Amino acid sequence: MTFDFEAAGDTKAADAAQTSRSGRANALRVPAVIEALEQVSDFVVDLGRRARLSESSLYRLRLAADELATNIVLHGYGGETGEITVDGGIDPGDVWVRFQDDAPAFDPRQGLHEPALDVPLAQREIGGLGVFLAFTAVDVFEYELVAGRNVSTLVMRRPAGE
Repeated sequence: MTFDFEAAGDTKAADAAQTSRSGRANALRVPAVIEALEQVSDFVVDLGRRARLSESSLYRLRLAADELATNIVLHGYGGETGEITVDGGIDPGDVWVRFQDDAPAFDPRQGLHEPALDVPLAQREIGGLGVFLAFTAVDVFEYELVAGRNVSTLVMRRPAGE
Protein backbone atom coordinates (compact mmCIF):
# COMPACT_ATOMS: atom_id res chain seq x y z
CA MET A 1 0.00 0.00 0.00
CA THR A 2 1.30 3.42 -0.91
CA PHE A 3 0.17 6.46 1.01
CA ASP A 4 -1.01 8.84 -1.71
CA PHE A 5 -3.04 11.37 0.20
CA GLU A 6 -3.14 13.98 -2.55
CA ALA A 7 -4.94 11.58 -4.87
CA ALA A 8 -7.69 11.41 -2.28
CA GLY A 9 -8.09 15.17 -2.51
CA ASP A 10 -7.11 15.87 1.08
CA THR A 11 -4.33 18.46 1.02
CA LYS A 12 -4.09 18.60 4.81
CA ALA A 13 -3.49 14.84 4.91
CA ALA A 14 -0.94 15.21 2.13
CA ASP A 15 1.18 17.25 4.52
CA ALA A 16 0.79 14.53 7.14
CA ALA A 17 2.80 11.86 5.36
CA GLN A 18 6.48 12.07 4.60
CA THR A 19 7.49 9.65 1.89
CA SER A 20 10.73 7.98 1.04
CA ARG A 21 12.16 7.83 -2.47
CA SER A 22 10.24 4.59 -3.03
CA GLY A 23 6.98 6.49 -2.54
CA ARG A 24 6.22 4.60 0.66
CA ALA A 25 5.36 6.49 3.81
CA ASN A 26 8.08 6.28 6.42
CA ALA A 27 6.45 8.80 8.75
CA LEU A 28 2.88 9.79 9.40
CA ARG A 29 1.49 12.74 11.32
CA VAL A 30 -2.21 12.59 12.20
CA PRO A 31 -4.57 14.46 14.48
CA ALA A 32 -5.18 12.68 17.79
CA VAL A 33 -8.74 11.66 16.97
CA ILE A 34 -10.42 8.26 16.71
CA GLU A 35 -11.05 8.80 12.99
CA ALA A 36 -7.29 8.94 12.31
CA LEU A 37 -6.53 5.57 13.92
CA GLU A 38 -7.20 3.69 10.70
CA GLN A 39 -4.40 5.63 8.99
CA VAL A 40 -2.04 4.61 11.79
CA SER A 41 -3.09 0.98 11.45
CA ASP A 42 -2.63 1.07 7.67
CA PHE A 43 0.84 2.57 8.13
CA VAL A 44 1.86 -0.23 10.52
CA VAL A 45 0.43 -2.97 8.29
CA ASP A 46 2.20 -1.54 5.25
CA LEU A 47 5.49 -1.43 7.14
CA GLY A 48 5.07 -5.01 8.40
CA ARG A 49 4.24 -6.31 4.94
CA ARG A 50 7.23 -4.56 3.40
CA ALA A 51 9.36 -6.18 6.13
CA ARG A 52 7.82 -9.55 5.21
CA LEU A 53 6.72 -10.22 8.77
CA SER A 54 4.79 -13.44 9.25
CA GLU A 55 1.03 -13.02 9.60
CA SER A 56 1.34 -13.79 13.31
CA SER A 57 4.07 -11.20 13.87
CA LEU A 58 2.21 -8.61 11.80
CA TYR A 59 -0.98 -9.23 13.77
CA ARG A 60 0.85 -8.78 17.08
CA LEU A 61 2.60 -5.59 15.91
CA ARG A 62 -0.67 -4.14 14.70
CA LEU A 63 -2.41 -5.09 17.96
CA ALA A 64 0.22 -3.26 19.99
CA ALA A 65 0.22 -0.23 17.68
CA ASP A 66 -3.59 -0.01 17.69
CA GLU A 67 -3.69 -0.19 21.49
CA LEU A 68 -0.97 2.41 21.93
CA ALA A 69 -2.47 4.86 19.40
CA THR A 70 -5.95 4.45 20.89
CA ASN A 71 -4.64 5.11 24.39
CA ILE A 72 -2.80 8.23 23.21
CA VAL A 73 -6.04 9.58 21.72
CA LEU A 74 -8.43 8.59 24.51
CA HIS A 75 -6.29 8.89 27.62
CA GLY A 76 -3.27 10.97 26.61
CA TYR A 77 -5.07 13.84 24.95
CA GLY A 78 -8.46 13.03 26.45
CA GLY A 79 -10.42 14.91 23.82
CA GLU A 80 -8.04 17.87 23.68
CA THR A 81 -6.47 18.94 20.39
CA GLY A 82 -3.26 17.10 19.63
CA GLU A 83 -1.21 15.21 17.13
CA ILE A 84 0.51 11.84 16.87
CA THR A 85 3.63 11.28 14.83
CA VAL A 86 4.31 7.69 13.78
CA ASP A 87 7.44 6.55 12.02
CA GLY A 88 9.00 3.18 11.50
CA GLY A 89 11.76 1.24 9.94
CA ILE A 90 12.99 -2.11 8.80
CA ASP A 91 16.37 -3.23 10.06
CA PRO A 92 18.04 -6.55 9.23
CA GLY A 93 16.97 -8.10 12.53
CA ASP A 94 13.77 -6.25 13.39
CA VAL A 95 10.94 -3.91 12.49
CA TRP A 96 10.20 -0.90 14.67
CA VAL A 97 7.37 1.60 15.00
CA ARG A 98 7.79 4.78 17.05
CA PHE A 99 4.97 6.97 18.36
CA GLN A 100 5.52 10.55 19.50
CA ASP A 101 2.98 12.84 21.10
CA ASP A 102 2.74 15.99 23.20
CA ALA A 103 0.08 14.72 25.59
CA PRO A 104 0.92 14.91 29.30
CA ALA A 105 3.90 12.71 30.14
CA PHE A 106 2.86 9.13 30.74
CA ASP A 107 4.81 5.88 30.62
CA PRO A 108 2.30 3.19 29.52
CA ARG A 109 4.28 0.63 31.51
CA GLN A 110 3.30 2.34 34.77
CA GLY A 111 1.09 0.03 36.71
CA LEU A 112 1.35 -2.64 34.01
CA HIS A 113 0.69 -6.01 35.59
CA GLU A 114 -0.53 -9.39 34.51
CA PRO A 115 -4.32 -9.44 34.62
CA ALA A 116 -6.03 -11.67 37.16
CA LEU A 117 -7.60 -14.03 34.64
CA ASP A 118 -8.66 -16.42 37.39
CA VAL A 119 -10.98 -13.75 38.83
CA PRO A 120 -14.53 -13.70 37.36
CA LEU A 121 -14.94 -10.99 34.73
CA ALA A 122 -17.54 -9.06 36.77
CA GLN A 123 -15.06 -8.80 39.66
CA ARG A 124 -11.99 -7.74 37.70
CA GLU A 125 -10.61 -4.23 37.76
CA ILE A 126 -11.52 -2.32 34.61
CA GLY A 127 -8.69 -1.46 32.25
CA GLY A 128 -5.18 -2.64 31.64
CA LEU A 129 -5.90 -5.87 29.76
CA GLY A 130 -5.44 -4.31 26.32
CA VAL A 131 -2.16 -2.68 27.30
CA PHE A 132 -0.91 -5.92 28.82
CA LEU A 133 -1.82 -7.93 25.72
CA ALA A 134 -0.36 -5.34 23.37
CA PHE A 135 2.98 -4.92 25.08
CA THR A 136 3.49 -8.61 25.63
CA ALA A 137 2.68 -9.17 21.94
CA VAL A 138 5.79 -7.34 20.74
CA ASP A 139 9.38 -8.32 21.42
CA VAL A 140 10.39 -4.94 22.83
CA PHE A 141 8.49 -1.93 24.13
CA GLU A 142 10.43 1.18 25.07
CA TYR A 143 9.27 4.51 26.47
CA GLU A 144 11.16 7.77 26.90
CA LEU A 145 10.21 11.33 27.72
CA VAL A 146 12.25 13.44 25.28
CA ALA A 147 12.06 17.23 25.47
CA GLY A 148 8.57 16.93 26.97
CA ARG A 149 7.33 14.51 24.31
CA ASN A 150 6.19 10.95 24.91
CA VAL A 151 8.21 8.61 22.69
CA SER A 152 7.12 4.97 22.61
CA THR A 153 8.77 2.37 20.40
CA LEU A 154 7.48 -1.09 19.49
CA VAL A 155 9.92 -3.66 18.07
CA MET A 156 9.28 -7.02 16.42
CA ARG A 157 12.21 -9.32 15.75
CA ARG A 158 12.58 -10.67 12.24
CA PRO A 159 13.66 -14.30 12.22
CA ALA A 160 16.12 -15.17 9.47
CA GLY A 161 13.28 -16.43 7.26
CA GLU A 162 11.27 -13.21 7.42
